[in-house]
Amino acid sequence: MSRAFVFPGQGSQAVGMGADLAGAFGTARDVFQEVDEALKQNLSKLMREGPESDLVLTENAQPALMAVSVAVVRILEKDGGKPLSALASHVAGHSLGEYSALAAAGALQLADAARLLKLRGQSMQKAVPVGVGAMAALLGIELEGAVEACKEAAQGEVVTVANDNGGGQVVVSGHKAAVERTIEAAKPRGSKRGMLLPVSAPFHCPLMQPAADAMQEALEKVTLSTPSVPLIANVLAAEITNPADIKQRLVEQVTAMVRWRESVQYMKTQKVETLVECGTGKVLSGLVKRIDKEMTGQALNTPADIEAFLKTA
Repeated sequence: MSRAFVFPGQGSQAVGMGADLAGAFGTARDVFQEVDEALKQNLSKLMREGPESDLVLTENAQPALMAVSVAVVRILEKDGGKPLSALASHVAGHSLGEYSALAAAGALQLADAARLLKLRGQSMQKAVPVGVGAMAALLGIELEGAVEACKEAAQGEVVTVANDNGGGQVVVSGHKAAVERTIEAAKPRGSKRGMLLPVSAPFHCPLMQPAADAMQEALEKVTLSTPSVPLIANVLAAEITNPADIKQRLVEQVTAMVRWRESVQYMKTQKVETLVECGTGKVLSGLVKRIDKEMTGQALNTPADIEAFLKTA
């Protein structure tokens, strides 16, 4: 099997997301309805119509992205007649996308995934007062240089690497002043550009510990099954299938670095040649070539994308 299915993280949301899938497939409408019922919220209307200011809120964006991702996989399975295990050897997700991956692979019930992501978004937002934390993307720098820049810039505050996205893109997270110092400290270490990101909280850093505690408590009450194909965990950049291990890694993931570059490189060692991005946007499929020129990326966003994919799958 030369394919892995990957699932996007926050930032890929957009007003109108999932609307064409819902228009073309009853399967997608069923997914969106189930998520609405689980959350007791008309999230599908917000996804379809906005306003964007509400959709981008972490507690809404996270379950919305998961819903569209799972809808794509369910369409492949129910309408296309192809189980995920026949289409991909592994699943992986970027940050919240890990929940999408687990729901797609049958390890997590859709309603549980929606409720967990709602809580995750709310807990991450509450963990740090607005304005205290920040995140920044450093372009043109590799992980080692970014780690050194964080150490130099911390000065008693928190700043760490949040995402090692590959292709010379590293995201740092922590106290706002420390993040701003890191942008400067990264320049002599290879960073061509550093920019603050429009996010509401400093994700994937130790300041998120209250959110990690909340997720640990919530995950203890949820049943996780063995996924139909192995999950490449963000914090390990390696595959896991044991439900107890997966729960622990989901807790660790809240405060730890998303090791995306290494995850893609690991998938290559497992003979994966193509990453198929399921859901909204093309961030992950676009990053593939920057991580490994021999690998390819493909995005399944629209009914046309899905139909074309099924003809070759």
